[in-house]
Amino acid sequence: MELLRGLAPTAQALAVVKADAYGHGLVGCAVAAQQAGAQWLGVALLTEAFELRKAGVSGRLLAWLVGVGEPWRAAIEADIDLSAASVGILDEIAAAALEVGRVARVHLKIDTGLARNGATPADWPAFVDRAAGLSATGAIEVVGIWSHLAYADQPRHPTIDLALERFRDALDLAERRGLHPEVRHLANTAATITRADTHFDMVRIGVGVYGLSPGPEVGIAAEIGLVPVMTLAGKLILVKHVPAGTGVSYGHIATTASPTHLGLLPLGYADGIPRAAGNVGPLLVGGQRRTITGRVCMDQVVIDLGSEPVADGTEVIVFGRADRGEPTAEDWAAVCGTINYEIVTRIGPRVPRVFVGG
Repeated sequence: MELLRGLAPTAQALAVVKADAYGHGLVGCAVAAQQAGAQWLGVALLTEAFELRKAGVSGRLLAWLVGVGEPWRAAIEADIDLSAASVGILDEIAAAALEVGRVARVHLKIDTGLARNGATPADWPAFVDRAAGLSATGAIEVVGIWSHLAYADQPRHPTIDLALERFRDALDLAERRGLHPEVRHLANTAATITRADTHFDMVRIGVGVYGLSPGPEVGIAAEIGLVPVMTLAGKLILVKHVPAGTGVSYGHIATTASPTHLGLLPLGYADGIPRAAGNVGPLLVGGQRRTITGRVCMDQVVIDLGSEPVADGTEVIVFGRADRGEPTAEDWAAVCGTINYEIVTRIGPRVPRVFVGG
């Protein structure tokens, strides 16, 4: 966190802890991020924001993936900043604020080219006018204006300059209509690292908080100075000797070529191990590189350990840190045809999170 904050020294830092803190554990990571200097926390869903408040996590907290019909009163009472991208959402937030008797803090989102959430440039003037009108009534306070980049992980892509132009135009119009937000925010982890011109008043640091690179064009984690936070580990619960020609796991997509030892690791696709990792998922078993053997099951995988016996209870590192010789989330992403974000966020709730070092 300190490294990334240093790349945007004049901007506030929002640590993104959505999706169970990218699979790392929502409450523990939120507290750690605040201790490391994050002035804001960000989540996608109100359910995540409510969980943080229930756990006693205070401070500025933004929830951004919200729509009509949300429990606005509870959100306002819980002191949660809310994103809005339509007049309908603004009106519901304002009505709830009047009922509660508190001013709702709102961040207006402009779509600058991602075509997901956010008001379109064509709709922006009417949207801003409505926000200014509601602000004048005292129901809401527009504390933020923000957007997302479509190609932040490709820092030289021309869409970034176009998005910046659209974002600045949106800010200028809001200023002319009397809105003066506390924070203007556009940059995610990739833009925080590579595009200082996107930093504005606040940067939203997501995958980088967890020591992972947002993409190869930004740089590998070690080059950037990031250290992965999560180590996924388990222990062998059974080791047995089998003869050559033994079919392994469902469908026998692997067969032993010679007499060998098979180890059973109680982690499967219900725990987040990709089913696509059958016969390719990299592991570190007792200091030796191994690969998942056969198909990934719901609760377990099998590992061909070779001719030398390995004891029951031996630790297996699924992924962790490259500087310790461990497979990484990037390694898993490469063999499964995905990205490191998916590898870490898919770790299931029955896998215990043990926080160390803080």
